[in-house]
Amino acid sequence: MPERTATIASRVGLHARPAAIFAEAAGDLDIDVTIARPGEPADDAMDAASILSLMSLGAAHGDVVVLRAEGAGADEALDTLVKILETDHDAE
Repeated sequence: MPERTATIASRVGLHARPAAIFAEAAGDLDIDVTIARPGEPADDAMDAASILSLMSLGAAHGDVVVLRAEGAGADEALDTLVKILETDHDAE
């Protein structure tokens, strides 16, 4: 299963606007993507398309998260999602 790590760039962490942008992008994919903290088992990962899951993760600015996906296009999808997380959406 492909996975990527990403560092949360938004100053407010993965809350409100950044979480909504990320959840929408993950939800638009034809594959399921999960998000977790490093070291957490893959079985405990949360649905990356769920804004409630994202906000309950409590990822702050500078925190690292792990994204996982499986299926056709998983690598490209993860690369795109990492770019979203590593962009400070609050600076725009």
